[in-house]
Amino acid sequence: MRAGVLGEFILHEMGIAMQIIEIATDSIPDDMENVIVERVNLKVGKLAAVVPDSLRFCFDIIAKDTPLKGAKLVIKEIDVVARCNDCHTEWTITEPVFSCKKCKSGSIEILSGRELDIDSIEIAE
Repeated sequence: MRAGVLGEFILHEMGIAMQIIEIATDSIPDDMENVIVERVNLKVGKLAAVVPDSLRFCFDIIAKDTPLKGAKLVIKEIDVVARCNDCHTEWTITEPVFSCKKCKSGSIEILSGRELDIDSIEIAE
């Protein structure tokens, strides 16, 4: 992989990590002091164009001077699930072929796999 391409991936994940930290920090109630966030749990779809290891790396760097310092970023990858608009079959897409497994129609709807959501934030007691 060329250095420029690698840098583009890191910048993409850096922006996502910054948003995660901002959302997680803003979700801590104002009346709570000295909060230690232990884990941030994400759901990331396989079509979300996120490299989990790069996102974890960026998260650790950005979190250093925040209440999320030392928190673990846990990423659950969500499979790509589709439904055929013609025969209504649902299946998990495992190959770069976006046509119905049953009737071969190209008229499909992606049901999951694009997610990029904070599922939960765990705070130490």
